[in-house]
Amino acid sequence: MTVVLDGSSLTLPDVARVAREGEEVALAPEAVERMHETRAVVERVHAREEVVYGLTTGVGVRKTIPVPPGEATAFNRAVVENHLVGAGPEAPAEVVRATMLRVANGFARGTAGVRPLLAERLVAAVNAGDRPRVRMLGSVGQSDLAPLADLAHGLFGDVELQAKEGLALLNSNAFSTAIAALAVFDAERLLDTFDVGGALDLEAFAANVTILHPAAGLARPYEGLGFSLARLRCLLEGSYLWEPRAARNLQDPLTFRCLPQIHGAARDALGFVRAQVELELNASQENPLVIPEEERIVSVGNTDPLPLAAALDFLRIALAPVLTSGCERMVKLLQAPLTGLPGGLAPRSGLVENSLSELSVAGQALTAEARLLAQPVSFELVSTTQAEGIEDRVAMTPLAARRLREMVELGERLLAVELVVAAQAVDLRRPPALGKGTQRAHGLVRERVPFMAEGDRVAPDLEPVQELVRAATLG
Repeated sequence: MTVVLDGSSLTLPDVARVAREGEEVALAPEAVERMHETRAVVERVHAREEVVYGLTTGVGVRKTIPVPPGEATAFNRAVVENHLVGAGPEAPAEVVRATMLRVANGFARGTAGVRPLLAERLVAAVNAGDRPRVRMLGSVGQSDLAPLADLAHGLFGDVELQAKEGLALLNSNAFSTAIAALAVFDAERLLDTFDVGGALDLEAFAANVTILHPAAGLARPYEGLGFSLARLRCLLEGSYLWEPRAARNLQDPLTFRCLPQIHGAARDALGFVRAQVELELNASQENPLVIPEEERIVSVGNTDPLPLAAALDFLRIALAPVLTSGCERMVKLLQAPLTGLPGGLAPRSGLVENSLSELSVAGQALTAEARLLAQPVSFELVSTTQAEGIEDRVAMTPLAARRLREMVELGERLLAVELVVAAQAVDLRRPPALGKGTQRAHGLVRERVPFMAEGDRVAPDLEPVQELVRAATLG
């Protein structure tokens, strides 16, 4: 199905399909009309030689220097070339594609005042699978100037940019928004799969499932808590845990007992952040702003990405307890005094071999790194004094998005460890019946990592299980 860009309806799944699956993209006819309309306003304002930032003046500290009408093309080319200051590795292909998509959708909204030619070039590049060189580092997030300059240089080197178009290509947070969209999409999938891992942990621990009583959600009516309670009950439908006296403890450790509350809180955060990101996918992020009804171009602060940056910080903070709790459950499953199973989940007691014990170290290392990524960055202040104090605050949005992306990847690796440990514990406990969802998950894990019998070595590679997590096939 073709993703049609109209400047107002782009979604996270759309971005994921285009960036990762090569979904075709097209411009809505009404978007092309709107671009023609606002471009005509820009040209009339330019012809009247009104003082407009980035149109008839320089940019940044040079905002007081006029740009003669005859030098518009050279000036707009220079705006792009003067911002080619990126650093670091090249952005992944999916991030570049998502960025091109976001820039094109921003142009489709019409508020940037560029010719349809620019949006058409971006759409053609996405559909052709082009991958211009865009470097990951160099943006403070108050407009992604450096990476968008890379993109503009790679795609529009042979185009004579007209008045305002150079600035329009750079003056948005499209790069940050693209990384954020993919990372939030992945975070949602990760949380779904952590539900599966958590449910399998409950069976592996022989936990008390009174924690999943619907009354818990009615008494504390958070939407995320209600969702998590229902989902965990569904995954455990038919499980032995629902039988009388199946639970070993009246109250289990908090990371088992508060599983729905922890995941529910993350669900609520994720719902808020998803709404923020989808708003940014379709919002005006540029300055100045074309207002066709008033025949004006006005200076605004829509390049400030704080709503996005703060939301990303919030989501990382909310995800951290999900990961730390998953790690704690995994570690406890390896401890004989807490489970009643052999230490390290060895096939029998008294073995000198470590069995799965060392996986606890790997899981704790992954969790520690992920937890450190939760530190907020949206309150950073990096004063750019070279611009005479004009650009005196930043939100570090690219860093906020990259940290979420990295945190999700670490979470996938941790969850792979958790699933392997839980599967071993389940096999040793030999319950009469697993839940409908957990039985399926257990089978899929076992297809990739077999039970660790006496004399076996620990699986050297859990990547196949991580791929299960990434593909969201566990339930």
